Formats: sequence, structure tokens, C-alpha cells
Amino acid sequence: MQKTFTALFLVTAVFVNVNAFEPFTEARKVLAEIVKLGKTTYSFFQESCDDSWIDFNSTGLQVDLEQKFFGQHIASKVLLKAITDFANNKTPKKPLVLSLHGLTGTGKSFVSQLLASNIYKKGMSSSFVHQFVATVHFPYSSEIDIYKTQLQQWIKGNVSSCARSMFIFDEIDKMPPGLIDSIKPFLDYYDNQDGVSYRRTIFIFLSHAGGERIKQVAFEFWENGKDREEIQLSDLEEKVPLEVFNNKYSGLWHTSLIDKYLIDFFIPFLPLEYRHVRLCALAEMAIRNMEPDEDIADKVAKDMMYSPQEERVFSSKGCKKIASKLVYYK
Repeated sequence: MQKTFTALFLVTAVFVNVNAFEPFTEARKVLAEIVKLGKTTYSFFQESCDDSWIDFNSTGLQVDLEQKFFGQHIASKVLLKAITDFANNKTPKKPLVLSLHGLTGTGKSFVSQLLASNIYKKGMSSSFVHQFVATVHFPYSSEIDIYKTQLQQWIKGNVSSCARSMFIFDEIDKMPPGLIDSIKPFLDYYDNQDGVSYRRTIFIFLSHAGGERIKQVAFEFWENGKDREEIQLSDLEEKVPLEVFNNKYSGLWHTSLIDKYLIDFFIPFLPLEYRHVRLCALAEMAIRNMEPDEDIADKVAKDMMYSPQEERVFSSKGCKKIASKLVYYK
């Protein structure tokens, strides 16, 4: 009994003046403070939908785009402006919808991770960032009606918990045609749907569709002796939506999301050249805490496949195989 009383006295002494309290009343206050402190500590470690866990870092994103994201001057400029404007707008009229298009290895998934890491404290690990991969989550066209219901319920449930959620749809070109239209009500100019507002939510689509058209435009610039950085969004912003809208295998074929202008930006990702692959190799070395080795970076870049085959202008797989190539030359 003596030990128990001493322990209670010590805890009490931390919070109150022990020389002047009525025992039972003050004991209750102490216990209440202990419970309150426990809740505060739990809240500190538990991710919550507020500014302490969700806070857009514009400078951080700009630095990441400049130092880690290579060969995509159009995408870098559009993404930084789109995210910054949206984050600074406390009363947006609709959610932000971005559609990223380009061939494999051009950085679509990677830049999505950069966006998440500069908005959410836990980045892609945040419970408010949700990623769908078409071949994993929606593999069977015959199940499209089930997918539609599940997708709507999943989005509604998560936005109900946190209006500032992010949804990333990867391989959207492999989604069953018509499935993406099921989320149209969440992307439209509605104040709310069944009491849930989606206006502060971000939707990102990643697609290979339109990639060949983008590559064709880039090659035409190269053939005409024009610098790659001369390619502007205006050279592609009409071609890409038209290409994916009319492509039955784009995941956005005849979708009302395009027809009703609910996608805010179609962002083209240009095919990467030798110099960009080389930069990717050096960046991967830094990630692995390796000493930068220019010779190895050259070997890795030269070992990649390029197209057209004779001219070897564009890396066929972008920077996708850099990590495995480094293991070989390490």
C-alpha cells in the first residue's frame, strides 16, 4: 500500500502544488491530465488530416523537379504551377485532375512520388494517398460493374475521412473501357455529393496512351534541327487528348471526363535521350550513396536500347532499367 501511495504522490507532484490541494479532487484532476497527455502523444504520432501532416512544400517540389526529374521541361513547369495554384486556393471549384502521358520510363510514376512527398509528411506511405494499378486492381473486363461500385465506395469513404486525399491511377490505359467514367461525379463542379465534398482532392492518371504521338512530335523537332527544349505544351495539348479519346485501348476512350473538360491538364512526357539517361544513372548512384562515377554513367547510358534503331535518338525504356544496370557495372 505504501508503494502505491508513493507512486501516486510522485505523479501528482509533477502536475500540482503538493502543499495545497484537497486529496480526492486534485487526484481526479491529475488523472484527467494524464489521460489528456496520453491522447496528445497518440495524436502526435497518429497521422491526421490537418496541416501538421498535409502541408504543400512549393520550394521543395521545385528543387526536386530541378535536381531529380530529368528531360521533362514541359511536365515540370505545368506540374509545379498546377499543384501550387491548387494548394493555395482554399475554395477550389472542383478537384484537381491531372493526366500524365508518355512512354515507359519517362518519369510518370516517379514524379507522382515527388508530388506526394512534397504534400504529405509521409509521402506515398500516407494513409491519405491511394494508388490503383489497373492490372492489379481491375484485371477482368467482365467484372466492370463490380469494379465501378467498389471504386466509388472506396473514393467516397476515403474522402469522407480526409477531403485532402490523393488518388493515383496507374496504367490507366489498361483499365476496362468505361470504368473511369464511374468516378465522373467526384471530378465535376459540384459543391458536394451526398454530403461529401471532393473539391480539395487530387486525382492523377498515369498512362502510356498518347506516348507514340508525343514521341513523333519530338522526333520531328529533332529531324528539323530544333532543340528539344523548344517543344512547348501548345505543340501537344490538343494532340494528346484527341489521341487518347479516340484510342479504344487508352482507358479514356470516349470518356465523359474529356468530353466534359473535367481533366484540368494533359501533361506530355517526352521520350528521354542519352544525356537524360546518363543523369538518371548519376542520380541513382546518389540514392545508393555511391561515389558519382562518370565512366559508369556513360556505360549504363550507352548500354540502353534506343530508337529509331539507326539514329539512336530516344531511349526505348527511358530510365526504367537504370537500377539493374548499375548492379551489373557496380
